[in-house]
Amino acid sequence: MTSDEQAVHRRDFLRLLAMLGAGATLTPGVAEAAPEKGGFPLVARGKAATLVVSSGDKPGVRRVAGDLRDDIERVTGIRPELVFDRPPESGPVVLIGTIGHSPLVDDLVAARKLDVAGIAGKWETSLSQVVDGRLVLTGSDQRGVIYGVYEVSRRIGVSPWYWWDDVPVPAADELFVSGARFSLGTPHVKYRGFFINDENPALGTWAPAHFGPGHAPGFPNGFTSAFYAKVFETLLRLRGNYLWPAVWGRAFAEDDPLNHATAKEYGVVMGTSHEAPMMRGIEEWNRHASPGRDPYGGTGEWSFRRNAEAVKAYWADGIRRMVREDFEGVVTLGMRGNGDVSLPDGDGIELMREILAAEREILARETGRDPATVPQVWTLYKEVLRYWEKGLRPPDDVIVVFTDDNWGNIRKHPDPALPRHPGGYGLYYHFDYVGGGRNYKWVDTNLLPNVWEQLHQAVAYGTDRLWVVNAGDMKGNELPLQFFLDYAWDPSAWPLERLSTWERGFAETNFGRGTAAAIAEVLHTYGRLQSRRKPELLNRRITPGTPIVYDDQATPFSLVNYRELDVVTEEWRQLSAKAEKISARLPETYRDAYYELVLYAVKASANLYALRQAEFTNLLYAAQGRASANALAAATEARFADDLALAEKFNTGIAGGKWRGFQTQPHIGYGDVARYGPNAPWQQPEKDNVALPDEIFPAVRRIAVPEPAELGVAIDGSEQWWPAAPGTPVLPEFSPFQSAPGQYVDVFNRGRTPFRCTVTADVPWVRTEPRGGRVDEQLRVAVSVDWSRAPRGTIRVPLTVSGAGREVRVEAVVRNPELPASWRRGFIEAGGYVSMEAEHCTANLGTAGVSWRHIPDIGRTGGGMTPFPVTSASQAPGAGPRLEYRLTLFTPGTVTVWAYLSPRSNVLAGDGLRYAVSFDDADPQVVNITKATGADDMTMNRQWEWTTSDNVNLTSTRHALGTPGPHVLKFWMVDPAVVVQKLVVDTGGLRPSYLGPPESVRLGR
Repeated sequence: MTSDEQAVHRRDFLRLLAMLGAGATLTPGVAEAAPEKGGFPLVARGKAATLVVSSGDKPGVRRVAGDLRDDIERVTGIRPELVFDRPPESGPVVLIGTIGHSPLVDDLVAARKLDVAGIAGKWETSLSQVVDGRLVLTGSDQRGVIYGVYEVSRRIGVSPWYWWDDVPVPAADELFVSGARFSLGTPHVKYRGFFINDENPALGTWAPAHFGPGHAPGFPNGFTSAFYAKVFETLLRLRGNYLWPAVWGRAFAEDDPLNHATAKEYGVVMGTSHEAPMMRGIEEWNRHASPGRDPYGGTGEWSFRRNAEAVKAYWADGIRRMVREDFEGVVTLGMRGNGDVSLPDGDGIELMREILAAEREILARETGRDPATVPQVWTLYKEVLRYWEKGLRPPDDVIVVFTDDNWGNIRKHPDPALPRHPGGYGLYYHFDYVGGGRNYKWVDTNLLPNVWEQLHQAVAYGTDRLWVVNAGDMKGNELPLQFFLDYAWDPSAWPLERLSTWERGFAETNFGRGTAAAIAEVLHTYGRLQSRRKPELLNRRITPGTPIVYDDQATPFSLVNYRELDVVTEEWRQLSAKAEKISARLPETYRDAYYELVLYAVKASANLYALRQAEFTNLLYAAQGRASANALAAATEARFADDLALAEKFNTGIAGGKWRGFQTQPHIGYGDVARYGPNAPWQQPEKDNVALPDEIFPAVRRIAVPEPAELGVAIDGSEQWWPAAPGTPVLPEFSPFQSAPGQYVDVFNRGRTPFRCTVTADVPWVRTEPRGGRVDEQLRVAVSVDWSRAPRGTIRVPLTVSGAGREVRVEAVVRNPELPASWRRGFIEAGGYVSMEAEHCTANLGTAGVSWRHIPDIGRTGGGMTPFPVTSASQAPGAGPRLEYRLTLFTPGTVTVWAYLSPRSNVLAGDGLRYAVSFDDADPQVVNITKATGADDMTMNRQWEWTTSDNVNLTSTRHALGTPGPHVLKFWMVDPAVVVQKLVVDTGGLRPSYLGPPESVRLGR
């Protein structure tokens, strides 16, 4: 960018700050591009204000003053002077200090020049104000000051992701700060942070190269204090305060002895994961405790039942280290098995009570304090929740942390009917996971409306003491991570209606105003498409049956019904093209950041869909003997090469090779049990089969194509081909009200010699386009109906396909029913079903302050509806709020209503989450969605794998309807926390598909 372009960009950036108003991503503007009356000059006329901090202040405050100095220099090119204790006698000054720890600030308070009422004594609360011509950045504690300082940095254009994602800083010659009194307020959630986890191979490959032996001799794995300094800074810029460090073969305290000291220097609260008690990661035990050389005098077994004294000695060392190094921490209680599994000792409640008591005794002895004064958590992860449900309670001061199911669905809320636990409640959530039904670690797959809905529930049920999210490698999950921390800071700032504002703000912060709306739209669409199914699961189909049969050599999206795989692949292609166009519009300086934050994930995901489309179409065509199968095999391999090229660009082609080795996460070769062992259905392969493209699992098929021409015919809705298959091929039913893509007939060649074909119908009002032509490999013929000429009723129309000396007869079933005027309202049956997005209800009828609320785009194919308030009491079936859907059916008899619901767990105190369905005035049928699928049994059962992998809980009811014509389907609230995405009424013609059929035609809206 030229200097003029930079100036315009900077001015636009600051103008948008003022437009957006209060919020956690872009907040009320402090920095101005030009002086205002009473404005304070951070930089003016080529000179910067002097930054002053007390040498006796907290270490985090002393350090962050240096970051503000660096940020001002990044924006203006002018480096402010940073001095301690003694402000200069002339020139503008910025005083940075903590109330009660900075004489610079306390003197102003004592002189009644600075009013800290409402700030002092609070948790992490900032204050900025110009006093006596000096800008004061202060706070109730050191993090209050830190957040206030970083807020200035954010508003002068320094993105929290400036280092982690190479976001450039817009330039400005001068910076002025409003003199108005301003505070960010007090955070809603006390401890807010993330867990670096599942960090191999990406972060585990990159960190040693970037921070390892060549940079920190003696500390080869790269998870050093220099690495964590970057993590801590980003965490604090995002207004987080709490970290669980990496654990896969890593030991935070041992990988670099300066790690804890660095956390203290930055002012970050350290914790350990749910499976690592007493401030010690399990890797420390693995490194030092083994049979015959356990330094704690034990057997080396991680068992409290059989090796208790050694385990307790090990825990005591962790607490002694915390006391000795004097860092701020939250101590994890409880115990799980080594490797983040259930305890080998069993889950007896008395054993866990004994473990908790031992840990509390160690805390008291080693700290010399009342344990109640030491922050502690007990995380109810997986099987640990059973202890809570069986009545085990930790001491009153301990924070009880509820969790999600590892797939973004909270498992349990505190029971409002019971006394509140005095220590409060926390939440452990996942944006990344290793385990069943499959690892998801590659790119961000988190849908913002879904995250919002779950976090909103947590707040409503009083879970506000501690939030931590598994962010995987951290890089790649920037958008959901920032939203998670913004929402934790102030949920009221981000109601559902402002999600689009947040997305726009995220784009604006990182890429400027000019492209913010377009980038936000891409990010929003990306989240919607990605949430349908994790990319790691694109080669897994679940075949209905008992028991469930998993097929890892098939696509979950239908190849032949509703053109499903083609449609979703095209949506990804269009999104990728849109993202590419934006990239071309961006200034060159922004393209690295755009590739890291947007373009790579979009292009690579779109390419993966194209790869899977070619791969699975190849397998189908090879089975049919189509000559075109081999070209699809080549296309699959080309897409695989594109996948590798996109990763290579990430590793070596951006930011001067800064991220070399980072984009190494496998995402293609899952499922090969023969190659990767019994965990292959869910565990990542060691690589994406990078040795040879034809090793992609499942392998594409090449066939020997004979020389002579041979006619093959395939039709919409079937994987068979004719004349080999028995019987007459019958196309899916035609209707003037169908919304699905039009039917087709494929005429294909099973040989290498081209031939000519014809496709003709026996009646003139059934059209074929084209009516024939040359067939080299294949020809797709669209079949349609001229409804202005078609007779009423149901007629079977023959079509004749001729070519290469053969002939195949195909039947088109044309249903053209009478539709009286009184029936012309609501959704109309076609193709043997009625499909309705839940958000398109005819009526939303609430009762006594409870109603269904629309959450845009939370569903796989549209929005969703859920009862509000989320803390509403359960309702009697047929008495609570209901959604009504008017529809017209031509097929009387028994119908099946399929409800597509978000795969929620039983978060309530009752025995499940329920809804009810009825038609017209019939009694409602009640469905318990968690009992129906086993989703409330979080032992990682196959039913739960099914619902979370599909990202939908599919349940059904059957109803007898005696007459055709108009009906009203009623969907009743019974319990809160149910999210309905889609309803499909099967009248006998529903075809198997992943997303369900396209929405039906709706008349008289």
